[in-house]
Amino acid sequence: MGLHDLKPAEGSRRPRKRIGRGPASGTGKTAGKGHKGHKARSGGATQRGFEGGQMPLHRRLPKRGFKNTRFEKTWDVVNVQDLNGFGQGAVVDAEALSNAGRIGKGRQTEGLKVLGNGELKIALTVRAKKFSATAVQKIEAAGGTAEVI
Repeated sequence: MGLHDLKPAEGSRRPRKRIGRGPASGTGKTAGKGHKGHKARSGGATQRGFEGGQMPLHRRLPKRGFKNTRFEKTWDVVNVQDLNGFGQGAVVDAEALSNAGRIGKGRQTEGLKVLGNGELKIALTVRAKKFSATAVQKIEAAGGTAEVI
C-alpha cells in the first residue's frame, strides 16, 4: 500500500456546487440567492451587530469611561523574587535588570518599580524610582538596602 492508493471514504467528499452556470444546473440565474434584496447583492452579508434595521444594542447603550493613554504612566515592574538571580551584595538598578533580561530594553517608561511578591534570599542594594512597602520590608529583612533615585 502506498500514498497513491489512499482515497477518502465513499460518500465523505462531495463535489462543490457550481452556482450561476445556467438553468440545467438547478442553481442558474439567481444562483440560489432568490430575487433582489440585500442578501442577493454582492457583499450582501449583514455586518456584525446588525439587527434588521432596529437601532443596534451598541448604539442604544450609553458610552462610559475614559482612558487617558496620551498621558498614561507606564513603569518597568519587577518583583522581589526576580532579584534572587544576582550575586550577594550586588547593586541592582534598571540597567542591571535590563542586561539580565528581566525588563525590556529601550522602552519609554517612568522608571523602575519594585513590588514585594515572593521572597528575597540574598542581601542586595536595590536602586529604583518606586518601591512598594512590602518590597522595602523584604529587601531590608534580607540584609539589603532600598534606595530611591
